[in-house]
Amino acid sequence: MRFVHPEDREFVLQKIEKMLADHRGFDFTKRILRPDGKVRHVRYVGVPVADCENFQGFVGTGIDVTEQEQLTEVLRKSEIELRQMLDLTPQHVHVLAPDATVVYSNEVARNYHGPTLDEWKERPLTEWRADEVPFKVFHPDDRERLMGELKNKFLSGSPHETEARLLRNDGKYRWFLFRFHPLRDREGSVMRWYVAGTDIEDRKRAEERLHQENAALREEIDETSMFEEIVGTSRSLQALLSRISKVAPSDSTVLITGETGTGKELVARAIHRLSQRNSRAFVSVNCAAIPRDLIPSELFGYEKGAFTGATQRRVGRFELADGGTIFLDEVGELLPETQVALLRVLQERELERVGGRQPIHVDVRVIAATNRDLKATVANGTFRQDLFYRLNVFPIEVPPLRERKDDILMLVEYFVQRYATQAGKNIRSIDKKTLDLLQVL
Repeated sequence: MRFVHPEDREFVLQKIEKMLADHRGFDFTKRILRPDGKVRHVRYVGVPVADCENFQGFVGTGIDVTEQEQLTEVLRKSEIELRQMLDLTPQHVHVLAPDATVVYSNEVARNYHGPTLDEWKERPLTEWRADEVPFKVFHPDDRERLMGELKNKFLSGSPHETEARLLRNDGKYRWFLFRFHPLRDREGSVMRWYVAGTDIEDRKRAEERLHQENAALREEIDETSMFEEIVGTSRSLQALLSRISKVAPSDSTVLITGETGTGKELVARAIHRLSQRNSRAFVSVNCAAIPRDLIPSELFGYEKGAFTGATQRRVGRFELADGGTIFLDEVGELLPETQVALLRVLQERELERVGGRQPIHVDVRVIAATNRDLKATVANGTFRQDLFYRLNVFPIEVPPLRERKDDILMLVEYFVQRYATQAGKNIRSIDKKTLDLLQVL
């Protein structure tokens, strides 16, 4: 034993004891010390020798495998370094066998999925159904598409990429971009699949928000107020402008009251333009112009299959206004069920699409308007008292034109200039009798 490396002696003794006890062959590697002090790795392979079923000893050989052991150690260190590097990357990294069985996943992926990742190793991905693990970690709306893509691409061996929502171990979904790349041998056969998953949730949210804002702008561009600004210098109008300036910088909910045609939406737009939300969408909803049973899906959206004709998910007006302002004109027309849903948005800043179960957080400033006496509707039970108090945080009453006669001449001049420019005309004056008639209210 004096030639055996000190660190291997106990191991060799255990091997010898087991060989003598079991009378079975052996195959192990040990280090030996040469007389010149160098260490060599020797692999010993042997079989038992028996004579008439009586154990006689062993016949074996020793092979110097020092170079192989050194190469194995280099590869082992390289693998450790590579895994450490992969564990430090923010992307999800997976290594798959040719049949799409998971061979390795980095630490980021393991932490994201938790124990469910082990279920990926049970069978090749191409053998799972879309309703089985591991496809349950993908959003239900993505599973069928993703399964079809994976099977086609894996069978063809083509590199590819796809986007899908991935379930996190806390029950939330996030968008990922997955890139699949095959490693081939000299004959062109796939040896491994390398998969990198990049979290693109922020990008998808930004894209969706931009899409929603563009949709809102396209929808509102033909419905913008006929006023470019509030025109007038009367005392009642100055009082109105003072209240607008006071409430605009805050995020307070505003209830605008006034007769039909007094410009309540114009006031709402002025509040939005002067607020910190002016770079985001202003979404206007006329609650009286939409059938009452359609208002919930209009305001809060709906999921695919929520009702007959819901062939795809639709985002509601509140989600379109996320980060901006929503103007609910004629809010007194809402049904009691819709009032409850609106109250939840005001209290919790959350909504659920029609047919949906997942609460959606929205950051929206609500400005409501009505030409009705909401206090009277509260008294007769057609409007919720708690909703009224939530809406009436900062009341603004818009005076009718008959209470601001001093502004009529200025309004006439404004409209004449505006429509003369549109018509390509040059109107220098207006007959005095016409002006007198306009001022008779």
